[in-house]
Amino acid sequence: MKIAIIGSGFSSLAASCYLAKAGFEVTVYEKNAAVGGRARQLSRDGFTFDIGPTWYWMPDVFEKFFNDFGKNVSDYYELEKLSPAYKVFFDTDSSIQIGDNLEDIVKTFELIEKGSGKKLNSFINQAQNNYEVAIKDLVYRPGDSIIELITPETVLKVSQFFSSISGTVKSKFKDTRLQQILEFPVLFLGAKPSNTPSFYNFMNYADFGLGTWHPKGGMYKVVEAIYNLAIELGVNFQVNSNVEKIIVNDERTNGLEVNGKYIASDIILSGADYHFTESLLDASQRQYSEKYWDNKTFAPSSLLFYVGFDKRIENVNHHTLFFDVPFEEHAKEIYDTKKWPENPLFYASFPSLTDDSFAPIGKEAGIFLIPLAIDLEDTTEIREYYFDKIITRFEKLTNQSVRDNIIFKESYCVNDFKNDYNSYKGNAYGLANILTQTAFLRPKIKSKKVGNLFFTGQLTVPGPGVPPSLISGKIVSDKIIKEYQL
Repeated sequence: MKIAIIGSGFSSLAASCYLAKAGFEVTVYEKNAAVGGRARQLSRDGFTFDIGPTWYWMPDVFEKFFNDFGKNVSDYYELEKLSPAYKVFFDTDSSIQIGDNLEDIVKTFELIEKGSGKKLNSFINQAQNNYEVAIKDLVYRPGDSIIELITPETVLKVSQFFSSISGTVKSKFKDTRLQQILEFPVLFLGAKPSNTPSFYNFMNYADFGLGTWHPKGGMYKVVEAIYNLAIELGVNFQVNSNVEKIIVNDERTNGLEVNGKYIASDIILSGADYHFTESLLDASQRQYSEKYWDNKTFAPSSLLFYVGFDKRIENVNHHTLFFDVPFEEHAKEIYDTKKWPENPLFYASFPSLTDDSFAPIGKEAGIFLIPLAIDLEDTTEIREYYFDKIITRFEKLTNQSVRDNIIFKESYCVNDFKNDYNSYKGNAYGLANILTQTAFLRPKIKSKKVGNLFFTGQLTVPGPGVPPSLISGKIVSDKIIKEYQL
């Protein structure tokens, strides 16, 4: 049977491997010139930047994926554990480095707040238990029914689904810096800590327990690895292939219109933006209305800058967070008032500190990211205003001058997410993982209106992030394979 996959992000790449292994004839159609979806790379003047994801967490999920094909991560790329994992600035004279193991992190907490080390050990033990329940079981379920969430383990944890990460953290730790460090990993789930169920503290175990890693050559090496595995399995890739229509006859899809040409296929799987995919159907064939999407809570968009410096940057780590402004205000501007932030938190990555392949000798590659509300006005002038704003703070907080050492910079924001990825309102990470958008409450992976049409990716189960995207590819593949009994 022929299956056509729309898009080549992590979920599509993963699904293509599982489906090819199962015996399908798989073709992937990618509108851009390179595979990888949001996880592309920018190369310029000897510098390299990961355009999308830069954090490598949950290494066990990547290993499990490759193990499913009799392979190992080490067959494709080399991993390095970052030590320290990252650094957080709170003021010019206040910063905290997070070590590469829990024992050191506990000591750091204890130095800052007496008694917090013991509390952190207890908190992470619970987080590890939640991780084992979630990652080894719950997240691999298709989101068909609430029954999937009811297990002997989750029944004992039901109260954690109705309390928040923020509430739990603040009840145990009084120092606001420690609170923010523990709330930070939830941002990967795309929601405010005050709206995220405390069960999701398994992200803290991913952080402190499993550590932060770097694939040599960058996150695009992971894309290349899965792409190469897919090629080995017989998957066909077509880039510069814009899908313009999903063809439906007798309430079943039987092909696509790609670059103006009809291409027959027995099954369609879309890893592209869910809202965009349904726009390729007639209105009567869509499951979800514009009102449905408009009422959903989306994870943030982002304003990103890719900067080449003519010198090495000091006083920073590979991953560096800047929490020198009120966290709650910025979160409110992202999710509630939905406006450009007055004083944004931001993140900076300097992969060339770890990996010489990212910048010429004696120079530095820097990535700066500001989380934003979706669908904001996006102009060159606004981008420049915010770059000036964060670079001024960056120089002050890290006690160095860098502005005159910029060789070039490129930016990426709301309009680019819309144009390059057909992203709904320019979101960067998909639907937020809040209680009312968890598991069976997310958009379905199989269309109820069009036969043979399936969905995968960060708007479906299990949610935002690279590891969840790999899992999403497996979930939808299992469903397709079971339905067609290959």
